[in-house]
Amino acid sequence: MKPIYFLLAATLLMTTFPSSALSPVATAPDAAKKPHEVKAPFGATRNDDYYWLRDDDRKSPEMLAYLNAENAYTDAVLAPTKPLQEKLYNEIVGRIKQDDASVPYRERGYWYYTRFETGKDYPIQARRKGSMDAPEEILLDVNAMAEGKGYFSVGDAQVSQDNKLLAWADDAVGRRQYVIRFKNLETGETYPDTIGGVSANLVWADDNKTLFYVENDPETLLTVRVKSHVLGTPASADKLVYEEKDDSFYMGIGRSRDDKFICISVESTVSSEQRCAPAGDPSRFTVLAPRERDVEYSADHLDGRWVIRTNWKAKNFRIMTAPSASTSREEWKDWVAHSDEVYIEGFELFDGFTAISERSNGLERLRLLRANGKEEYVKADEPAYSMGLDVNSEHDTPWLRYSYTSMTTPATTYELNVETGERKQLKQQPVIGYDASKYATERLWATARDGTKVPVSLVYKKGFEKNGKATLFQYAYGSYGSSTDPGFNSTIVSLLDRGVVYAIAHIRGGQEMGRDWYDNGKLLHKKNTFTDFIDVTDTLVKQGYAAPDRVAASGGSAGGLLMGAIANMAPEKYRVIVSQVPFVDVVTTMLDPSIPLTTNEYDEWGNPEKKEFYDYILTYSPYDNISKQAYPAIFVGTGLWDSQVQYWEPAKYVAKLRDDNTGTLPLLFRINMEAGHGGKSGRFRRYREAAEYYAFVLDQLGVAEPGSH
Repeated sequence: MKPIYFLLAATLLMTTFPSSALSPVATAPDAAKKPHEVKAPFGATRNDDYYWLRDDDRKSPEMLAYLNAENAYTDAVLAPTKPLQEKLYNEIVGRIKQDDASVPYRERGYWYYTRFETGKDYPIQARRKGSMDAPEEILLDVNAMAEGKGYFSVGDAQVSQDNKLLAWADDAVGRRQYVIRFKNLETGETYPDTIGGVSANLVWADDNKTLFYVENDPETLLTVRVKSHVLGTPASADKLVYEEKDDSFYMGIGRSRDDKFICISVESTVSSEQRCAPAGDPSRFTVLAPRERDVEYSADHLDGRWVIRTNWKAKNFRIMTAPSASTSREEWKDWVAHSDEVYIEGFELFDGFTAISERSNGLERLRLLRANGKEEYVKADEPAYSMGLDVNSEHDTPWLRYSYTSMTTPATTYELNVETGERKQLKQQPVIGYDASKYATERLWATARDGTKVPVSLVYKKGFEKNGKATLFQYAYGSYGSSTDPGFNSTIVSLLDRGVVYAIAHIRGGQEMGRDWYDNGKLLHKKNTFTDFIDVTDTLVKQGYAAPDRVAASGGSAGGLLMGAIANMAPEKYRVIVSQVPFVDVVTTMLDPSIPLTTNEYDEWGNPEKKEFYDYILTYSPYDNISKQAYPAIFVGTGLWDSQVQYWEPAKYVAKLRDDNTGTLPLLFRINMEAGHGGKSGRFRRYREAAEYYAFVLDQLGVAEPGSH
């Protein structure tokens, strides 16, 4: 077996990389090979030389030595880019209004908002009684709470119905195992009550002393039980309210729009179920409609009826209504009919109207449905944009609050009076030094190899010439039906200012074009996601948006799976790839139900315990398809405490790439030893990470600094 080692070379190797300032100033880490057999229930076996890198406790000295060696190697190789990293970081942070605040919203007589102070990483959560002119009450100063911690995050924070108590959930590790704490908002006292091992999802009952929460399984992190805690009693005495026995379901809790019900919702990839109880007496929860495979629904309550979004006999979803006492789908009645062309994403109930969030032709829109049956749409001003419902905390108002953004327009919050038509801009994200008139966005359609038209959103600095010489940074996700919309991203302005074209490929596996778009990018159709991305690249290069040897690709999590797949399938089409927290060992992970998220996702990827899915997944799983070929320059990032894509997946992937890569371009692996799936906490720390891989990308693409020769 080869030892792990990290050796700084005494002299520079003579090899240099095309268009790059980087040289291999250090010897790359070499992980030991330890053969390990991975078995499938039907008898198939695979050898995994790097399985030993998995340590659930994250304490193995040998494993930690390897990860630290990779970090040291990345430091050494990227040392020449340090000035560029610092410049990019200062540019990105320089666009941030450091003393910014969110748009306040009113709830039960108080105005709630979040604000930042100059130079500080974390928010302050606050409120004012009656108006924004009233004295400020600080609910949580997350800066003080995070002091001395390498990672800190506040999840849900809920004020009791009498406005006197605060319950919140915080995580000091990054593994999304939260601890619930309580505070008296009148005295400022923090109570001794604590509840650990929970998700960040809390609901108060009307008695202002009972809190409902969701408990996680300590090993799989699945949401398994809803419990109720009475303030002042030990957590060991908490009452079990509901336990979910099917480990393919997620669980959450919330209040209905009219505050009359507390509801427990469970959902898998293909099914859902909701049970609710009166918030004033939440002793018995009643199921609205029993779960059934391939039937999804979510319900809200207002004006004495349930309003339900469902795909029951409606692939793109429809909206139905039911009496308050309904316990069966047979009592549901059509309200907003199903359409083959329009995908219904959600809705918000008001006393005089309903706002419906939809997708049509790959773009979002808001439909306003009045009580008298009349309809209208909220207008958009650009060809590629993102529009959605914002915080609408009160239902007895004619004002709809919604958000709008595009790839050139910073996030903007509007309020629209549906009775008078008056529109007010409440806030636009301040971006210091940014001038939207200097940039252009457009939308085009790329033809995939099977003839499918794939939407693409683009942004670039004006003056760009479509002459086939530019650099391209292409991003996509393409899984779980999660749509990637063309919104503003202040960090990429640093790329645009250097002449880079930024593109979002709205590939199959998302839901931009409706439910069929998702269905044709999962399970036994998953490879459409990867070929769509490659075909978008080909289209953009062919149309002159980029030189064929100056294309970068980026994706994270399931988008990291996408990056691993395209690196194997079409390495020659990409000069550099950024793969963050990548899900790259699909077969082994999906064969292990002890790993968080595995059992919930059999209907996304397929269960490889069944030979049909095993064989198909094996044809694209990035780790299993690494081969002896020249790979692009690759930057892989992960967090040691990631609960969604475990650190050992990218670690094994990098180790195997080092074995088989016949190319000379750099392969770098950055491990955040104090973070989970979302990277470092705090608003500035993550920009250090972005500046690092942006510098790597720009170096590999041969992008000169403005004003240089």
